Amino acid sequence: MGDILIVDDERDIRELIGDILRDEGHTPRLAGSSDQCMAAINAEPPELMILDIWLKDSEMDGIDILKAVKRDNPEIPVVIISGHGNIEIAVAAIKQGAYDFIEKPFNIDQLMVVISRAMETSRLRRENLSLRRQDSSSSEMAGASAAFKALKSNLDKVTNSNGRVMLTGPAGAGKETAARYIHANSPRAGAPFVTVSSASIAPERMEEVLFGRETPERGVESGLLEQAHGGVLYFDEVADMPLGTQSKILRVLTEQQFSRVGGVDKVRVDIRVLSSTNRDLEASVAAGDFRQELYHRLNVVPISVPSLEERREDIPELAAYFIDSLNREQGLAARELSDEAQALLQTMPWPGNLRQLRNVIERVLILGSEKGEIGADELPKAEPLEQEEGRMVLQGGLATLPLREARELFEREYLLTQINRFGGNISRTAAFVGMERSALHRKLKSLNVVTSNKSGARVAHVEEEHEKAD
Repeated sequence: MGDILIVDDERDIRELIGDILRDEGHTPRLAGSSDQCMAAINAEPPELMILDIWLKDSEMDGIDILKAVKRDNPEIPVVIISGHGNIEIAVAAIKQGAYDFIEKPFNIDQLMVVISRAMETSRLRRENLSLRRQDSSSSEMAGASAAFKALKSNLDKVTNSNGRVMLTGPAGAGKETAARYIHANSPRAGAPFVTVSSASIAPERMEEVLFGRETPERGVESGLLEQAHGGVLYFDEVADMPLGTQSKILRVLTEQQFSRVGGVDKVRVDIRVLSSTNRDLEASVAAGDFRQELYHRLNVVPISVPSLEERREDIPELAAYFIDSLNREQGLAARELSDEAQALLQTMPWPGNLRQLRNVIERVLILGSEKGEIGADELPKAEPLEQEEGRMVLQGGLATLPLREARELFEREYLLTQINRFGGNISRTAAFVGMERSALHRKLKSLNVVTSNKSGARVAHVEEEHEKAD
């Protein structure tokens, strides 16, 4: 049922407790000294410890061991036992993080009740922590475009290493999802994934949140670094981290240990660090807003996360994924998108990227009917042309241009939109717009529209004069 380490310098006591625990289905391990105890913990951290305060002929007493355990393995519940117990020792043990304190000679039934409660409390704490770490983000990724395939290929290359990865891309592009994908497919998948929201934590509280703190009144309170022990620590928008904290994080990355705020003991952590930013960190370094050495330590493997603009081909699949997710999470109707709705989604501007697309889908599912396909009329209008009573109504500057210029502008924007919608595939674009491929090529040339590689995908854009000269 549970791996329990019993630490007591009296052989009869530890063997008696061990036999009783074995009869209850547990797997006891026995240690008669602090050296044996620490060796057992380093070999395999137990699920619970029963620890004597006084250990004869040992370098460390029970309180010293308790401090070390709560520093390096804070999730292990520790039950203190002692034949020399008094209220001062009990208070000291509880302040250092002990689950409970029992005086010798103790009642076996009482000890078993405390052990049972400690293990249940530990299990619930782990489950609650795991639930708190989970949010609407997931490690699932959807898409089939060249830009998506290039991203996924790069992520797959770093999953099995401990290398630090810097994810760059615009807000809402899915950088945290990419980080969770790395974690979920790595050897650390069973360990915590802890997010540090650099922008939302007040600068004056950043160190307490990261490193934890120690006070006489509340004892030890672990920070996010300790909570991420064994797993992944993800710095979301790391450019927003205060300069003073940056230097201390740099030291943690170098030494893999730190001290809590108000404490003196060193806390060792084993973490993999992933980071993200939507800023140009090199420019931030040049401006003195970000430490150069920290940048180089975090930017070991840079991976660019493409914007939705660069992967319009994926929009129908992403929309279907969001519909399915919202159906499972909120019970919203599992409707399908009509062909017209898919086409409109692929041509709309998406400055908010995946986050904006999910919000649009959620709004449509909440406000729309519960049956039938989602039609284009249910989607927000963001076109320069709107249809009104069977005719197209011009908006903006298009109505002020001569016919030839207006037609050329419309054709250019229309074809740019369609080419990017189909991921740069000219054959599919030609089939949709109803032109021969050769005719489409001639039209694109006359409009100065070219395609080039960006983030692994073909993207259409207008050729500038200096590009022609080159």
